[in-house]
Amino acid sequence: MLTLVLIGLAGTGPAALAVTPADIVVEDRAGVLDRNTLLPAVQAIEFYQPTKVAVYTYNGSSSDNLNEEVLRFARSEHPEWISGDGQKWANGLFIFALDPVGRHVGTYMGEDRKVSPEQREDIQNASKDLLRDAQWTEGTVAGIKRGAELINQPWYRSTAFLVTAWTAVAVAVAGVAARLIVRWRTRVSCRKELARGDASYSSVSMDLQVTELNASTIPDASRYGSTVLEKHRTFMAKYNTATGLSNRVHALSPKDLGKRPNLRLVRSYADAAAELDALDDVIADTNALLNRGSAWAPAWDRQLAPFRADLAAIEQMLSRRHAEGDSATAAALRSFRDESHRDIEQWTAELAEGTITPETALDRLRDARTHLSELLKNHADTVIAGFAKNEKEAGLMRKDMESAQAGSKDKFGRTYEPSILGTVYPAYYFFSVPTFNSGFNTGVSSVGSARGGGGSTTGYGGSGGSFSGSGSSSSF
Repeated sequence: MLTLVLIGLAGTGPAALAVTPADIVVEDRAGVLDRNTLLPAVQAIEFYQPTKVAVYTYNGSSSDNLNEEVLRFARSEHPEWISGDGQKWANGLFIFALDPVGRHVGTYMGEDRKVSPEQREDIQNASKDLLRDAQWTEGTVAGIKRGAELINQPWYRSTAFLVTAWTAVAVAVAGVAARLIVRWRTRVSCRKELARGDASYSSVSMDLQVTELNASTIPDASRYGSTVLEKHRTFMAKYNTATGLSNRVHALSPKDLGKRPNLRLVRSYADAAAELDALDDVIADTNALLNRGSAWAPAWDRQLAPFRADLAAIEQMLSRRHAEGDSATAAALRSFRDESHRDIEQWTAELAEGTITPETALDRLRDARTHLSELLKNHADTVIAGFAKNEKEAGLMRKDMESAQAGSKDKFGRTYEPSILGTVYPAYYFFSVPTFNSGFNTGVSSVGSARGGGGSTTGYGGSGGSFSGSGSSSSF
């Protein structure tokens, strides 16, 4: 009987069209989104009708009207987001807006994509738990995904219809559906982790003999070489462990992949293989650099890469709202950045000429990154002093900054840096610009929560004029 009811309900209306976004525009003016994660995730989301998705972030304040800011930005930077008469949002458009500093989230739609005020609130609420934890990319994806579920939703999939239609079978169906959804999501996650693990494990296996050869010629008299060799001594044991995990996870049936305990097993395999894949690259680079082999130059470039990335990110970090970009500690960071670019060129030239040893070059790189860490800590004190209104707020921010540097893997997903310095020194040894940004964002969120925020709003402020596009924003 239950099966017949389900079949009847499934056939009540026509099949809903499932289409991925017609276009995706990302304007991350706050600099908080990971495009490598965001774009593939949004591209995979299915809407009922072809929809253009726009994402806009900026650093505002708790007193800002996000609706007014989004309209101002659209008028100045993306007039195509606005209808021809200038009074509504353009048809086919869905905007997800985020202010991580002011702690506001907003959703805006063209007239042919608009939903009820309650559904707008539902979309925003879908992102808030993640946003409160400073998971800006994940929260944005969650909000867009919920928007896709509600925008142009067929009547037979609406909440009102489903509540009425399914009341008679709700008790029986709820448990079954919940289990099916959990199993499906677990199975999808397992397959992704399995693919990640297989890619790393395959790479490690193919290079196994080369890795052993590289390790055998690393000079153990070198301070850096000896530490990398210590890591290598456990390499085969870890490889054998990864092999055992590989055998176990590949023995799992499709049904087994839907079980939560097996997701932890598959993830352990993927993490173990990824760590080995990074370590064999470091072993190769250590051998090439310390022995000045034919590949020493690209190996040296890979050691410089984390430092160069930090230097390149300094200006964007200092240009953010509340970043105290005009302070003395900011000036010290800019001066250090310019000096470091010259130093990198000098170290590389001296390495090429043979006037310094690879160990000396690594020592200089270590000292420079240590100095940058100290400058970032000094600037963190400046930022905290500028943003916090009292010692309690300063304490909250300081705790979050320190936690970010400590790099709790469970909270921040901190990963192993595939470099010689990243192998020799623990993850918390260097304070990086991305870590600074993560701690600052979390600290601002903690202070915002302590201060409390305003409710939702639908108006577009004094500059909005007669604009009446569908949309609203709320605090998180």
